[in-house]
Amino acid sequence: MRRSFLCFVVFPFLATIAAADQVTLKNGDRLTGSIVSADSKTLILKSEFAGDVNISWDAVTDIESTQNLNLTLKDGKKVSGKVTTQVGKFVVASAAPVAKDTITAVRNDADQAAFEAEAEKMAHPKINYFWSGLLDTGLALTSGNSSTLSYTLATKAVRETPRDKLTFYTAYVYANDNSTPPSRTTANDLRSGVRGDLNLSPKVFVFAFADFESNQLQHLNLRQVYGGGFGYHVIKNANTTFDVFGGASYDRDSFGEYFLTAPPQFFAGYTTNSAEIVAGEELNTKLGSRTTLAERFVFYPNMSDTGQYRYQFTANSATVIKKWLSWQVTFADTYLSNPPTGLKSTDILLSTGLRVNWGKNKL
Repeated sequence: MRRSFLCFVVFPFLATIAAADQVTLKNGDRLTGSIVSADSKTLILKSEFAGDVNISWDAVTDIESTQNLNLTLKDGKKVSGKVTTQVGKFVVASAAPVAKDTITAVRNDADQAAFEAEAEKMAHPKINYFWSGLLDTGLALTSGNSSTLSYTLATKAVRETPRDKLTFYTAYVYANDNSTPPSRTTANDLRSGVRGDLNLSPKVFVFAFADFESNQLQHLNLRQVYGGGFGYHVIKNANTTFDVFGGASYDRDSFGEYFLTAPPQFFAGYTTNSAEIVAGEELNTKLGSRTTLAERFVFYPNMSDTGQYRYQFTANSATVIKKWLSWQVTFADTYLSNPPTGLKSTDILLSTGLRVNWGKNKL
């Protein structure tokens, strides 16, 4: 009876061990479980009781697998089957032995299927793949001795693949002062646009854009800017991208009529059409694990009315509160060298508030 009980308990246990993958390390330790994946730095072994265990790939000397594994080699070849080790080399089914330093990836069947599905999506991305975005908000209210309202809203939606990038963006600023009648609008500015980038090489890209803006306090009914050019990825890695770009654009500005009280003077509306040069830079980087910084400057020298120009500078930082929620600070400076008579050249915005993130930031 005791012998039968021991057989009943021990044999299944031994069978479980026998059915597990085995990894041998340089120090002689042997670990059992199910190999999930490996790259040039880490092997992931899923064990029954410890869960996923990360093992340094350099420390691995032998692999004995009971499941099929998919090996990718430096020359692009792929071999699949159960893996054993002979004389320091890995043997997969009937394929020739391969040296450890020629292996770039190891995946089990499930992980390989997921990898191939993602690779297929990247090779033939549909328009609804790879979107991410953000929504920034800021609100300030006062009442009592003063009665003011200010509100800022900015949105961005980005679809980015290794080959191209499509960006939609909108920014709105509104402020009102009702402290003394009549109520006065002190800011009402709406900007939106779309930009597309296409990589010609790992460093060089082309871009095209369309920007639109209206500004009540500047009496700007509508600014339309259409342009494009070439850019260069000075830095492009997981933590930082820094681009410089240049090209040309067409700018059509429509200003409405307005009246100045001191001295009393009426100005009729007018429209300007200009050819411009476009020159700028854009930086996106991580500052630690929770904070990001983004900055962009674009300079538009006027070629139709030489000596005139405009520029746009924006900078913002965001600190993660939760995965989908951040606290953001935004600074913006817009300059027009030849504003309508009686109006200032510069509009400056400083705001802070919450940021809501959605989607994947990068592939």
